[in-house]
Amino acid sequence: MKRNIIIVGSGPSGYTAALYAARANLNPLLFEGSQPGGQLTITTDVENYPGFPDGVMGPELMDKFKNQALRFGTEIKNKKIDKVDFSSDNLRLWSGSEEFSAHSVIISTGASARLLGLESEKKLMGYGVSACATCDAFFFKDKKVFVVGGGDSAMEEAIFLTKFASSVTIIHRRDSFRASKIMQDKALNNDKIDVMWNSSVLDMIGEPEDGGLKSLLIENVLENKTFEVDADGLFLGIGHTPNSEIFKDSINLDDKGYILTYNNSTETSKKGVFAAGDIMDPIYRQAITAAGSGCMAALDAERFLENLHI
Repeated sequence: MKRNIIIVGSGPSGYTAALYAARANLNPLLFEGSQPGGQLTITTDVENYPGFPDGVMGPELMDKFKNQALRFGTEIKNKKIDKVDFSSDNLRLWSGSEEFSAHSVIISTGASARLLGLESEKKLMGYGVSACATCDAFFFKDKKVFVVGGGDSAMEEAIFLTKFASSVTIIHRRDSFRASKIMQDKALNNDKIDVMWNSSVLDMIGEPEDGGLKSLLIENVLENKTFEVDADGLFLGIGHTPNSEIFKDSINLDDKGYILTYNNSTETSKKGVFAAGDIMDPIYRQAITAAGSGCMAALDAERFLENLHI
């Protein structure tokens, strides 16, 4: 059966798109992907989403989004789309060997924060370890925090954190930053920011049930020495990777892999295909902006289908 709308990906953008499409009687089919609920499922307290004055846990918020989409008739599959063919007006998608087709598609596969790959990092994510300063800096008022990275992302995270933390130390494995000159100057000229050059994080020490992150095991790569520093927080500022690999031959992406949208809308370069959330937004990357663009994508898709007289 050819669907009116297939939504690829979940999280705030995907579930919101599904909610709006379902309420428009478009019977959307949503594929949750490999991380149902997106990045918010690895976030603990969310205090900046409107409507929750006392805050809400990230997984709980995503459950509410999902249940609201289900209430109005969204069909949700806990599967991942791993191949697409948008070469004709019949938009085709595959999950394994199972094929699906649609008149319109909304892509909301998000972007994944680049991680260091440590076991302790997974364990402490949301318990002192974060990949989003604008999301979590508030929790580190008057705390000692560290930022890993040397690019613009790391500089932006560090500068933002100085509004809250008592001290911010950038840990960088080389002896110079690769960030743009203007961002380097802003960071290096900030009295609250120190730099630990030629260093890398070997381990993160602490337990979620015991207050989270306590300290970091650092290696000086030049002197081949390791040492431990007390830490209240660690922010990963090594960038994000948009989850767009399967779309690279079907629609236009920018040089970093984010989906390009046109006409002040969520339209992509392929007619009938729309994009929402972090997959097309390298700037804001917030739950509320993702949800807003999910709403926009559903409305854009609804107008597109109306013009097809479906």
